[in-house]
Amino acid sequence: MGVEAGAQVARARALAVLRIRSRALAVALLPAAVAVILLAGAAGDRLEGPVWDAARWVLTPLAVLVLLAAAGIALVVARARPAMSPTVPVTEEAAPDLYRMVRDLADRLDVPAPSAIALTPDCDSWLEDRTHPAHGPPPAEEHHDIAGAGKQAHRRHPVAPVLVIGSPFLWWMRVGELRAVLAPVIAGTGPSAHPDIAAARRFVRGLDAAVAVASAPRREPVSRAVLAGVGWVARLLLRSCRVHAAEMERGVAAAAAERAQAVDYGLRIVAQEQVGLAYAGWDRLLTRVALPAWRMGRWPSRLDAGVVAALTELSRRDRLAEGFASRLGERPACDLLEEPGSVDEAASLLAARLFHGGPAGAGPDWSPVDWSEYPDEVVDRKWRLDAARLHRVLDTMGVRPAAGPAAPATGAPTLSRVLDHLADPGTARTAGTAPAGSPAGGPATTGPDTTPARAPGAPDPLDDEDLSGTTAPSATLAARLSAELAREEAAPSPETPTPASPSPASDAAALWDDRALPLFPLQPPRTARELLADHLTAMVCCAAMDTAGATPGLDWLDGPTLLIDGERTADLAPKVLTLIEDGDATPLRVWLSQLGIRPEKPVRLG
Repeated sequence: MGVEAGAQVARARALAVLRIRSRALAVALLPAAVAVILLAGAAGDRLEGPVWDAARWVLTPLAVLVLLAAAGIALVVARARPAMSPTVPVTEEAAPDLYRMVRDLADRLDVPAPSAIALTPDCDSWLEDRTHPAHGPPPAEEHHDIAGAGKQAHRRHPVAPVLVIGSPFLWWMRVGELRAVLAPVIAGTGPSAHPDIAAARRFVRGLDAAVAVASAPRREPVSRAVLAGVGWVARLLLRSCRVHAAEMERGVAAAAAERAQAVDYGLRIVAQEQVGLAYAGWDRLLTRVALPAWRMGRWPSRLDAGVVAALTELSRRDRLAEGFASRLGERPACDLLEEPGSVDEAASLLAARLFHGGPAGAGPDWSPVDWSEYPDEVVDRKWRLDAARLHRVLDTMGVRPAAGPAAPATGAPTLSRVLDHLADPGTARTAGTAPAGSPAGGPATTGPDTTPARAPGAPDPLDDEDLSGTTAPSATLAARLSAELAREEAAPSPETPTPASPSPASDAAALWDDRALPLFPLQPPRTARELLADHLTAMVCCAAMDTAGATPGLDWLDGPTLLIDGERTADLAPKVLTLIEDGDATPLRVWLSQLGIRPEKPVRLG
């Protein structure tokens, strides 16, 4: 599909959407038109008689009601705020070279330049219309700087959409690669400037925003009933124009892609490979590295810089990037920013909000952490806190300290206490839905309390399939840990974090609903089995650090890791699972002995 063919398809579909809008308006005006005809007939001594009089009495109030309803629906659609993606705005003063590159691309493509540039903490790029009054007009100087026209020109022409760029692209890609990736995106400003396409998009966005308004929870029965009607009409219109709107966007994309063929075509193939690589590294960095920090109230302040380290490691391990060394010699795209560090920090904070639901700014319970501080401030602290929670739960269960001549007389927390409890020789694997702690499952604990306490959101060993196939002590301890963690998360924070100072991310987030955070949760809640494995691993790592000189470390692809003599340990997880599932501590004890880790020695808890 060529440029003209794609543009013609988009315009034809846009006209189809506008015809649906016109038909809806005609339906709303039809009763009023009939009522006017009946009233005019009565005024001219025509259409007289009881039948016409009855028709006038019925249709006139109906026409008024329909007009009022149509006016109300139109008002809601017009005033409803369309969804706006949370982004970090980038002014031209903060990135003059980036703006210059975007303008040059627009000139080569013979399309209007974007009205502004913003960054999103994700591996994607798009154009976003922010001309709705609720979004606020872009600054006048940005109009002049980007579009290259004066104020009079902006009164005559619609404002171009905002170019949203994935922040990982700026740090991982070279300047030429970023230019090739952005070419088809910027080319989309051409079709977007067509009046019919712009009007059709405004109509669809307005309907979508009206549905969101109608779906918001409300207590007043009158407003709830009125907005229910508005939502029904908006959904009906959306369904009517859904196919045409989708085909319109496909036509716009096809026209933009065809127009961009003339710009850096050969480089675009290489750049698309880097897009896939950036997505893989970004996903690993968020789920393995950033998420553990977010869960404990810390947010890495240089996520985009971490992408480069993660992708470098991924390329080294899997050899995914050919010619990687020569690529690093080219100019990185982040050089197009005047202060990459501050932009990275704002994007990192926004990522924490979108993917985890953190506050809008730093505070006592939500502070940034640098990569150099990550092992001590996140990894070590996370392990200590998990180990402390594990022993706190064992205390509530009445589990006795470890026995034996090497056990500390003070009753200090040790790894042996956990191993002895989970490796109770009298235990058996739980099966099906047998309750943990029942006689069929063997003794659940070595203390008097064998009934897991429930808390909101905690799993029940009676029906949690995740805990079937584990020993009774493991299932009971897992349920207790889950309940304890649920209580901690449900407890109100002693001090609500408040932003220390305004940030670009918090300013940009003013127009989206914080109640929906996180907008894109990375992972579902951890299961009880996973929680037990995490806590047992943390206890082993604490014992290794306190008795064998091990240190916490950061693996760019796998997150927190234990370093012994500077080498990463990668074979701990199977031993932990064997203990949880089979109650067999022998593989783990052998592993501890080989590395010189003393399970009977006390450990320092968080």
